[in-house]
Amino acid sequence: MGENKEYILGTNQTELERLGFQHKVWKKITDSFFDRINIQKGWKCLDVGAGPGFVSMELIDKVGEGGEVTALEPSELFLNNFKEHCSKKDIKNVNFIHGNLEETDLENDHYDLIFLRWVIDFVPEPEKFLLKLLSALKKGGVIAIEDYNYEGIALFPKGGAFDNITETVRNYWRAGGGDPYFISKIPLIFKSNNIELLDFSPQSLAGDTDSDIYEWANRFFSVHLQIMADLKVISQKESDEMLADWNVHKSDPSTVFFSPIMVDVTGRKK
Repeated sequence: MGENKEYILGTNQTELERLGFQHKVWKKITDSFFDRINIQKGWKCLDVGAGPGFVSMELIDKVGEGGEVTALEPSELFLNNFKEHCSKKDIKNVNFIHGNLEETDLENDHYDLIFLRWVIDFVPEPEKFLLKLLSALKKGGVIAIEDYNYEGIALFPKGGAFDNITETVRNYWRAGGGDPYFISKIPLIFKSNNIELLDFSPQSLAGDTDSDIYEWANRFFSVHLQIMADLKVISQKESDEMLADWNVHKSDPSTVFFSPIMVDVTGRKK
C-alpha cells in the first residue's frame, strides 16, 4: 500500500490460507451487503486489494458474462493464485492489475461499482486513496467499502492480559501507516465530494470456542501477536502474556469472543 509500504499482515502462503478462511467466516455479511447494493448484470466492477480473488469471483457471478471485473492487487502471489483459478474455470471477463492503487492509472468515470474490503484502514493516505477511487467511478456508480472502526473486540470472561488487545491492534495498524478509525471519517468525505451516503451499517460477529469467528480470531492472534512483538508494537512479555491468556480461554467452556466492529459503507456518485 504505497511503494515502500508492504501489507502489514503479510503476503505469504499462511496469510493466503487465513484470507480464505476469513472470507468464509464473513461471507454472509458481505453477501447481505451485496444484496443491498443490488449489483446488476453488465456492470463494470473494480475490486481493490482483491487478494486471491474471493470477492472478485462473487462479483463475476453477479455481473454475468456481459459484465467485467478488474482485480487490483499488489501481491503477485495472491494475484497469480486468482489468475490460475480463472484460467482453470475459463473465465474471460476479468482483468488483472498487479500493483498498488497509488501507482496505477485508472480511467476516469469508468466503473459502475468499486469495492474494497479490509483495505482503506491499512493505507498511509486513506483520504487521497479514496478520492482517486471516486474519480474512477461513473456518475450514478456506487463505491462500497467494508472495513473496521476498530472498537468492540473482546474476549470473555475478562480479567487477563488479552483485555488490552483493542489498543494493541490499533497500534499494529498504525505501525503500518494505517488508521483504525478512518471508516468513521468517510461520511464527511462523501458530503464534501458530491457522493450520496446510501448505507453506513455496523456489523459484528460473536461466538464460543467452537465457532468459526473464534477460529478466525485464533488464526490471526496465534501468528500476529508475535509479529506485533517483533515490530515492537508491544514487548515480548506482553505478547507472551496475551497469547497465554488467549490459550487459557480456549479450554474454558464459558469463553465468548466478540469481533471488532466492521462497517458497511456505500455511496453513490451524483
